[in-house]
Amino acid sequence: MKENKMGVIPVGKLLLTMSLPMMASMLVQALYNIVDSVFVSRVSENALTAVSLAFPIQTLIIAFANGVGVGMNALLSRALGEKRPDEANRVARHGMLLMAACYLIFLVFGLFLTRPFMTTQVTADTDPEILEYGVQYLSIACVFSFGIFGQILSERLFQSTGKTVYSMVTQATGAVINIILDPIMIFGLLGFPRMEAAGAAVATVIGQITAAVLGIVLNALKNTEIRLEVKKVFQVNWNVIKRMLIIGVPTTVMQAIGSLMSYVMNRILMAFSSTAAAVFGAYFKVQSFVCMPVFGLNAGMVPIIAYNYGARSRVRIDKCVKLSILFGELITVLGFVVFQLFPDKLLGFFDASEYMLEIGVPALRIISIHFILCGASIVIGSVFQALGNGVYSAIVSFLRQVVVLLPVAYVFSKISLSAVWWCFPIAETVSLAVSLILLRRIYKNVVNTL
Repeated sequence: MKENKMGVIPVGKLLLTMSLPMMASMLVQALYNIVDSVFVSRVSENALTAVSLAFPIQTLIIAFANGVGVGMNALLSRALGEKRPDEANRVARHGMLLMAACYLIFLVFGLFLTRPFMTTQVTADTDPEILEYGVQYLSIACVFSFGIFGQILSERLFQSTGKTVYSMVTQATGAVINIILDPIMIFGLLGFPRMEAAGAAVATVIGQITAAVLGIVLNALKNTEIRLEVKKVFQVNWNVIKRMLIIGVPTTVMQAIGSLMSYVMNRILMAFSSTAAAVFGAYFKVQSFVCMPVFGLNAGMVPIIAYNYGARSRVRIDKCVKLSILFGELITVLGFVVFQLFPDKLLGFFDASEYMLEIGVPALRIISIHFILCGASIVIGSVFQALGNGVYSAIVSFLRQVVVLLPVAYVFSKISLSAVWWCFPIAETVSLAVSLILLRRIYKNVVNTL
């Protein structure tokens, strides 16, 4: 069998070759994430708040999809590194099966549970418009979430074989469609009915479904190292599922913890005002321009480390880890500088009122302090996953967001709204310290033994 490029190309060149397309596609993803909120904010601040309150469930959908994707990606890349193509194909089929199972969970949620969820954050008596906008938006996002599951499945298959350029193509296609459809569906242009917040959801799911279909077609035509063989998808091997979940569930838990954090923070901030929750939602959309490129970097890094772990190449693993941490930090420190210098301009994208600017400008400056540290934290978390120790990532995420961030936010909320935002840099400091301790441990017990 021909030697896979992840075992022979110089690590620096390989990392950039695999990561840059994903970083570009992640930036496009960040663009269409923010475009939703930018257009919705032109409807009203209540519409922006509603979308922000729906965000935890959208995060949870992606958490499930990414968990399956990470588990599949790590096992698939390792199988290819060990020259076991049949095992790689079997892993891919089970990834497809688990994605379908996850979709069914959110289909049920979208049909029956969106209103009960939204009423835990806002009531019909106090903010009826926010409630209705949120229910409409979230119902559509959940019922049609098969698009995002299919999109992430196809992207992970490409990443596992080093063909990240096709991931960029599918993601960019979905993003562009979403961006084009957003104003049409939200404001009722070109003969379409005015759908407001619901229109943003419709535009999003159409983009995701298009990206999923394109990804499946491109995998069938271009990804010759993997054959899904759909007719065998229900030939279940529970050992494969178990191994996939052992690696992937920590990712799901880690990102689900982020969903929990967003939900609880929304409840804390709504006690101050709906505008405070809108500021938090705006921050999350804008910060994706800082974090998404790092996630793209990780998407290129994980298969390189997993492949060379299977091939027992310690030197290549070590170099890949160090370069990834360096690149991740360069990205997030740049983000810190932008947030410090232009917070009013960032909030201006969301048609911010005077009050939103009054509380939002100091909020963005305080929160963004954690960018100085988070590049390394994000990369190290993915290193754990690539080496089959995803539980470390879950431990760090749980510590950061549940043990530190939320309690600090709650306690500081008794002081003032401005004090609440300090929970982010405090939690990030603890997170990085623990991540470095665990990284040293995994080097001692795993990497240095290869």
